[in-house]
Amino acid sequence: MSSSDAKLIKLNFVAGFHRESTQYAEEGKWYDGDRVRFRAGKPEVLRGFDLRVDETFDGNARDLVTWSDNNQFKRALWGTEQKLYEHNGDQIFDVTPVSVSVTLANVFGTSAGSTRVCVSDGSHGRKTGDFVFFTSAAVIGSDVTLDDVYPVSVINSNVYAIESTITAGATSTQAGAATLHYLIGTGSENAVTGVGYGAAGYNAGVSTAGARGWNQPTSTGASDFVSEITTWSLDNWGEDVIANRRGGTIYHWDTDASTTPIRAVKVSGSTNSTPTTVNSIIVSPNDRHLIALGSNEFKTTASTNGDFNPLTVRWSDQEDYTNWVPSVSSTSGEVLLTDGTRIVGGIRSRNAMNIFTDNSMWQMQFVGPPFTFSFNQVGTNCGLISPHSGTDYDGRTYWMDYDNFYVFDGTVRKLDCTVRRYIFDNLNMDQKDKVFCGVNSEFTEIIWLYPSKTSSECDSYVIFSPEENYWTIGTCFWTTFADKTVFGNTITTGVTAAGSNLYNNEPTDIFTGNGEALKSVLESGDFEIADGNDIMFLDRIIPDFDMSSGTIQFSIVTKQYPESTESITKGPFTIGSSTQKINLRARGRQARIKVSCESTGTKWRWGSVRVGVQPDGGR
Repeated sequence: MSSSDAKLIKLNFVAGFHRESTQYAEEGKWYDGDRVRFRAGKPEVLRGFDLRVDETFDGNARDLVTWSDNNQFKRALWGTEQKLYEHNGDQIFDVTPVSVSVTLANVFGTSAGSTRVCVSDGSHGRKTGDFVFFTSAAVIGSDVTLDDVYPVSVINSNVYAIESTITAGATSTQAGAATLHYLIGTGSENAVTGVGYGAAGYNAGVSTAGARGWNQPTSTGASDFVSEITTWSLDNWGEDVIANRRGGTIYHWDTDASTTPIRAVKVSGSTNSTPTTVNSIIVSPNDRHLIALGSNEFKTTASTNGDFNPLTVRWSDQEDYTNWVPSVSSTSGEVLLTDGTRIVGGIRSRNAMNIFTDNSMWQMQFVGPPFTFSFNQVGTNCGLISPHSGTDYDGRTYWMDYDNFYVFDGTVRKLDCTVRRYIFDNLNMDQKDKVFCGVNSEFTEIIWLYPSKTSSECDSYVIFSPEENYWTIGTCFWTTFADKTVFGNTITTGVTAAGSNLYNNEPTDIFTGNGEALKSVLESGDFEIADGNDIMFLDRIIPDFDMSSGTIQFSIVTKQYPESTESITKGPFTIGSSTQKINLRARGRQARIKVSCESTGTKWRWGSVRVGVQPDGGR
């Protein structure tokens, strides 16, 4: 048998990954991979990433907004379960709102040889992990100065401790007054589920809908106790930002004082009618109303808010986010949606807001007086899986619910997803609120970040290309994602062992991760000849890769039968930009190929790779 008898065939597989059946059943298609996209039907490696700012921040980002202010200064703002942050220039600033400030006398105490500072406040109401900073605080003793934001370690209801960076030279107390500024309390990094008494931690009281109070057992049904993660919703109000942490009030962050950013402040009107309990916010695009989704109902008999209703849509006066009182001189108002148990989130689209409950989709459109907005239900059994699991791109709204992906382009439609079963079988549903959707307009991609079953944090992604109609999957460490419109490349937040960082994602001609090699993988479904009646003999590979420097690894795996436990791997063979041919001797009824790359900075793209194949008998 000579190699000249083997016919060269091109390995042209269908674009995207196909995981709805077995690897054998997905014949002629790409089956699996990581850090790979398709362009004009051909697979290529994703670009890399690097740190945008060389400093970490506290917590895990749950929403991210980027914009340019009126002076064309590029900015980013994001919220974690611990703090709210702003980025401009080459710095990150803590702009977390202050919940309360108190001025007290003689509150600090130090011990010689210790960095610990005890703080006496009989009504501090803090929990361990909350944050505090101080003003008008004199030096304690002769050497300890408190000039930072400190995490709190609660000792009892009257005293807590902080850790200074300075070791006290003597045991001392501070004489005189100081102002204590308590930041809004830290939230939950992870969702907690359980059943029965004390399921979320001993005697933990939770105010979310359907949960139990203090010293009360949960039910024994399917909807038992769920403690939600802390999420934020952020939206621009001109060059400023409106911020809401789920279950809390609404804050305004002002871009003024750009060199030393101020903290976000609570939104409050003269009537005290601003909603105090809100699950998310959105700003209407043209008419400029601030909209609260899941909110206190308006209370007409007093200047305070009514009861919280998770299906309430409430909006401020036009161009005035402080006025929430409906009147003849105000466009403020509210509506209660009717399909679902709670509003999960909203997505701004062209001339409308798409509002999602856990079961339905509604369109909210500005119509002017006397109703201000119209509400039309456009879909059912198609709710959001998480507050940030949808986005709008080119006038179409894309989102993810509990078992499908959808698009709204005038009609709600399920997307034909070639990896649907794989995604939802591997999704950690306990942490579903961490699912985050973003847009990569450079490649016309919609990306969803999600936690797999083996992780409590986002460690995986799925990408859909509306333009080329393919799906890809892979691994990541991102928690949020913002398009390139402001910074010239997509911006992500991510969590590694070193902490949480802000990243430039896919900058031009960067194919490393902070200078380190990134692994990309590509694997096909099986291929065969004569429906597997004949054994194949493969004798050579003719590479065709568009490559920069570096190398890739190429393997062929053969089997006799789909369920065979034994397989034979030929390779991996090293392929560089000048590799012309690889000789091999491989036999099997079916075969598949694997491509991987771990060389630093390698850019590669699949062309028309050929293999030499001929029948080799039936046995």
